[in-house]
Formats: sequence, C-alpha cells, structure tokens
Amino acid sequence: MNADPQELEKFSALAHRWWDPQSEFKPLHEINPLRLDWIDGIAGLAGKSALDVGCGGGILAEAMARRGASVKGIDLSDKALKVAQLHLHESRLAVDYEAVSAEDLAARAPASFDVVTCMELLEHVPDPASTVRACAQLARPGARVFFSTINRNLKSYVLAVIGAEYILKLLPRGTHDYMKFIKPSELARHGREAGLEVREVIGMSYNPLTRVYSLGRDTDVNYLVHCVRR
Repeated sequence: MNADPQELEKFSALAHRWWDPQSEFKPLHEINPLRLDWIDGIAGLAGKSALDVGCGGGILAEAMARRGASVKGIDLSDKALKVAQLHLHESRLAVDYEAVSAEDLAARAPASFDVVTCMELLEHVPDPASTVRACAQLARPGARVFFSTINRNLKSYVLAVIGAEYILKLLPRGTHDYMKFIKPSELARHGREAGLEVREVIGMSYNPLTRVYSLGRDTDVNYLVHCVRR
C-alpha cells in the first residue's frame, strides 16, 4: 500500500478538527475557494464525475459537489472519512466516500472520472509516481487531472517548514518532510510517463502581512498542476 503509517496516524489524530476553520486545518479552509475556482474554471464541474484522491475530511469534495459535480472521495484514514461522512448530515450533499487507495480503485474502476483531483497529498506518500499513475488511470481520455504539492528548494524549506510550522504556526510542527517535496519538473515527468499532458503549472503564494493566498507565477513553494489524460 502506497501510504506512510506515520503520516496516516498524524492526520488521523487531528481528524476531529477537520471542519474547524480555526484549527490546524485553517490553511486548507483558506485556500479551498482559490483552488476550487481554478479547478472549476478549467474543468466546468457542473454535471461532471469527479474524484478527490486523499480527500481527508471532505473540504474540497463537498465544495466540488456544491458546484454540481457527482463526487467520490477516497482516503486511507478511517477517522478522516468518518468525519467527512458525518459532515454530510450538516451539508446535505451527496458525496460517496470510500477507504481505498488510488491504486486499488484504479485497478477496479479505470477511466471512470471526468475530473481527478489530488491536492496536498503527493508530499505525504512514499511513492508519488505511483499515485500520479493511478490518478491518470482513473481519468477518462480527455479528462482533467489536477495536482497540488510543494516544490523542493531552499526557499520552500524556509517558508513551508520553518516559516509555516515554526514562526507563523500556520501548521503543526512536523506536518511536512522537506525530503518528500517534489519539484515541478519531477511531477511533470511522472505525469508524462503516466499518459498525462501537462497544460499549466501555477504557483500559490501566501502573504503573511495581508494573510491572503493568491495564484500567480511564483512556483517556488506551493504550486498546482493541470493535466489532460491522453
């Protein structure tokens, strides 16, 4: 199984706080509208079948469902999925959640989705190339596949680890392992090898003075990738 038990336990321990916008998941709540608008603007979610790989408590999955997509969310954290399922009683949305890996679902249901998202996950798995392949296999020909992760360089270490976890305390200490960060060139290579055509790489930046996230050309730290399944 392409999962790190320590990573799963780390996020499972925080699962009950997933929907608290002032909790350790505050950054996810703040970036969600930004990434949702970007995805929807490209893919046109209404009426599409969408899969969120590594859905956690369901923040993006529910947001895509609100935009009219038929959404399935998968994760390997049972605690996070229970939180996601419980939140559906409040949101009254129809999201199908399942505890299954992307690789296993790809073997069972290849070419099943119009949109596949894998956000803030690749830097937490032992074999990111395997996850990328699975996402590609799950997408129908011509489908849109979206990734977001963290670049690997000195600036990303200073900002995403030292700054975010120790100085600004935006994230709990130990959230990220610098050695698991992925350069855009590496992610693009994984995509090409999996049958994906990279259409766009865009950066996501945080301004500590205004406390606002924005999309732009700076891919030095956080970045998002839009691919099309060939």
